[in-house]
Amino acid sequence: MTHKVYLIDDDEAVRDALALLLGTYGIEVETFGDPAVFLAHVDENKPGCLLVDLRMPLISGLQLHQKLAARGIDWPTIMITGHGDVAACRRAFKAGIQDFLTKPVDGESLVNALHQAFASLDVWLERRDAQVLLDRLTEREREVLDMVARGWASKEIAAALDLSARTIDAHRARIAEKLGTSSVAEQVRLALMRPGA
Repeated sequence: MTHKVYLIDDDEAVRDALALLLGTYGIEVETFGDPAVFLAHVDENKPGCLLVDLRMPLISGLQLHQKLAARGIDWPTIMITGHGDVAACRRAFKAGIQDFLTKPVDGESLVNALHQAFASLDVWLERRDAQVLLDRLTEREREVLDMVARGWASKEIAAALDLSARTIDAHRARIAEKLGTSSVAEQVRLALMRPGA
């Protein structure tokens, strides 16, 4: 799967240089000079990795990250800055920033950091897709799935929930249909992707 990089930096020369560099690696980049414009145009259905300047007028890189997180957009983010210091770096990592690079950005370091961010994005997408499937389940079906994930047999689940084995089998059939798999291992894998599972 190819992933997109959203580059937000108020310095046009930096934007152009980084977009050109990443383009030579075959990485698709969309650039923004103003965080407010990015916030107005970001589409949560088109996830990507964020490459964000730490210091920008009006909205800093960390503030942009916080505003996106408040909207449920917690895509992997790499912060870049020409004014890196230990305190800024610590704040960035505490905020959930994946990596922190200083300008001028070394091309190889940036591409390596982006490949790690792409791997994180793959996990994020997989969790999101699993959550969409799990959200289709009723509360009772989620309860049955949780017991299946603990290795319980239908008879044990039926006894624990004071239901007939036939009813549990019907629940399990609906779970398989809604999750798109009759594989118990795959159902368990999806169940374990749920936050807090």
